[in-house]
Amino acid sequence: MGVIQKVKDALHIQKDKEQPGASSSGSQETVFDAKKVTVVFVLGGPGVGKGTQCANLVRDYGFVHLSAGDLLRAEQNREGSQYGQLIRDYIRDGKIVPMEVTIKLLENAIREALENPKADAGAGWGDGQGRFLIDGFPRKMDQALEFDKSVCHSAFVLFFKCSEEVMLQRLLERGKTSGREDDNVESIKKRFRTFEETSMPVVDMYREQGKLVEVDSEKTIPEVYVDVKVAMDAKFAGTGVAPKA
Repeated sequence: MGVIQKVKDALHIQKDKEQPGASSSGSQETVFDAKKVTVVFVLGGPGVGKGTQCANLVRDYGFVHLSAGDLLRAEQNREGSQYGQLIRDYIRDGKIVPMEVTIKLLENAIREALENPKADAGAGWGDGQGRFLIDGFPRKMDQALEFDKSVCHSAFVLFFKCSEEVMLQRLLERGKTSGREDDNVESIKKRFRTFEETSMPVVDMYREQGKLVEVDSEKTIPEVYVDVKVAMDAKFAGTGVAPKA
């Protein structure tokens, strides 16, 4: 049995269980129906401020924020995880964790949120409906294609652009208190190269498809969020996704 299959087994992959929000048409059906489940990918280099802006959107729009990195770190620290060390080694070396692992963790998290919506989730939740910000994913072209094909068709990508100089400064400052193994200069520079080489082609693909919303994140946090809200409201106009009342 290969490493990837062992990892999938360890993550309790289930193929046949009926899912909330499940798609019910076509032989190549996705796990979740994009008519019920709204997925927005959130991309940008390390330290660009994705988590901060996602928190604002969760508060104002009723999204659930799923960080691919946080899910991976939680799995590596989960008691009894057989593959925590594998994930830890990939993250420390600035490499991308195998696609099957990340996608399955995201699928599990979406299912959990749909089955147990928060009491204050607001409109857009219930009866298998939900809306998600997936932060730091997809990081490679194959991840993007596989998620859209097998899990749920994404609505669009929210992309935060920022210079490496600014991102490095932010990450080194965060590293003073974060306790994260990868908040050091060597790991940060590896992550910059990985993002440029593997993630920017994904950004370019969604731009060509007209599914990219680009925001300058070198401004102050409040200024960036003003631009984010304007862009999100324009993208979601007429879809029913709007700020919570």
